[in-house]
Amino acid sequence: MSIKVSPDKCNGCTLCVKACPQGCIEVKDKLATIEIDSCNFCGSCVSTCRFRAISIEIEKQAKEDLSQYSGVWVYGEQWRGEIAPVVLELITAGRQLADERKSELAVIVLGNNLDKVAQELSEYPVDKVLIYEAPELESYDPERYSRVLSDLCKELKPEIVLAGATTVGRSFLSRVAVQLYTGLTADCTGLAIGEDGLLHQTRPAFGGNIMAEIVCPYTRPQMATVRHKVIPTSPKAKNGHKPEIVRLNVKPKLFGSRSQILEFIEQMENTVNIVDADVIVSGGRGIQDPANFALIEELARALGGAVGASRAAVDAGWIPYSHQVGQTGKTVCPKLYVACGISGAVQHLAGMSSSDTIIAINKDPNAPIFQVADFGIVGDALEIIPMLTKKIAAMRGQS
Repeated sequence: MSIKVSPDKCNGCTLCVKACPQGCIEVKDKLATIEIDSCNFCGSCVSTCRFRAISIEIEKQAKEDLSQYSGVWVYGEQWRGEIAPVVLELITAGRQLADERKSELAVIVLGNNLDKVAQELSEYPVDKVLIYEAPELESYDPERYSRVLSDLCKELKPEIVLAGATTVGRSFLSRVAVQLYTGLTADCTGLAIGEDGLLHQTRPAFGGNIMAEIVCPYTRPQMATVRHKVIPTSPKAKNGHKPEIVRLNVKPKLFGSRSQILEFIEQMENTVNIVDADVIVSGGRGIQDPANFALIEELARALGGAVGASRAAVDAGWIPYSHQVGQTGKTVCPKLYVACGISGAVQHLAGMSSSDTIIAINKDPNAPIFQVADFGIVGDALEIIPMLTKKIAAMRGQS
């Protein structure tokens, strides 16, 4: 990166001197002079100069032949032989993208003892199931997994790589993008092939206030992580066509890692996983006290659902992060979402507004949550929730 001053355009007006936050510009003989060692290339002087005398030049990497890349890959996240639900959603998106690009759709799976996974994925409309199997990959290790997937991308050159915006997808796909020197759009809510043939990736930005559309025109593969529950689950293939199962050559030299898994302690919860729940009852700051989440739990139990929470409740330490719904929590799409004492910040709405039916309980009649709610109850959630729970329990014959 370099910064230059054009002597033909600069007249020594000193506007750039005043604008420079580093104080590294001075005017000598009516020409701006920049101390390169102190410049951080912020661009303040470029935007301030009325005569366009200052420019920043960025050295671009050598242009690659992008025509050698082809196909769409879906990362087949699995744990102990169980496929993550988001993978079936990604197959829906990947199938559409591959058809538009007239290319193949493949699911790439890393792990060990993957016969069951391979057979299950074979029931869906994919062209290939790529299996990379080794005992060293039995447990997820972001360093090993990213090194393996990067090596496979370099060798097989997929045009597009998709993964779920899960804890696993978020933690290692960014490493892959860095190793491949390509772009990655995280937490996408929409994917489409544009008229330019590029993958157009849509995601919330600025706290969910706008939707940004991002493209990656210069490097490959085009990579994105996609939120769970924003794309319909793929149906199983109906034409009887079975995809080709390809077992990839293993390279043990890629399995080195600076970490070692000593023990895996599985978190046991009495409540339903909110991502998979058909009914969610969420509490926010309007619950007023962590002890009052017992009311939320009772209502969720009466409805046969799970307990959710706003970020404010989680940040206050009232409930664990695993219950957080929103842009920085989990995206959910239940049949019924009950928001109790939640005002409806845009970050929270981004994670639950696609629910089939939304019921909001809040004292503030002007709370933003009512703008997306199908039914609204204006009142104190601490008074309304027990009455609602009692009524539902009586209707269901619960004691």
